[in-house]
Amino acid sequence: MKKVYICLGVMVLFIVAAVLIKKPADDAKLDYKEVKARVVSSEAKQKRIKTKYSTTYQTVYEVVVSYNGKEYDLKNAHNSYSYRKGSEVTVYLAYGKLYANIEGVRNASPLGIAHSVAIFGAFAMFILSMLLLAKVGQKNRPA
Repeated sequence: MKKVYICLGVMVLFIVAAVLIKKPADDAKLDYKEVKARVVSSEAKQKRIKTKYSTTYQTVYEVVVSYNGKEYDLKNAHNSYSYRKGSEVTVYLAYGKLYANIEGVRNASPLGIAHSVAIFGAFAMFILSMLLLAKVGQKNRPA
């Protein structure tokens, strides 16, 4: 039972960290440059996700743009129809990558990554504590 309490305590710490990081991450001054890039290719692909009992599909947008003679995979693109081959689009250069919008830049910033890690850590600790709690419950069950 001690492990369950430790996991729950760590989960609470992750939640507190996520809450405390959220506001500075949203208000952080982002270091990016708004640039014009030419679309080299744009396509929507169906990604197959198979589980034990079902199969689902997720649409993945693969957009390649050219900026200053170099090709980049456009990060955080939410559709392919806005990026017609040969058209010029406004994108955001940050951290050596091109992003489709400011939110992509914000999520790739150090504070954005820390916020995501804190949320994922809280979720992982919750799952682990529930698994440990179930294990303890099975041990204490009378035969």
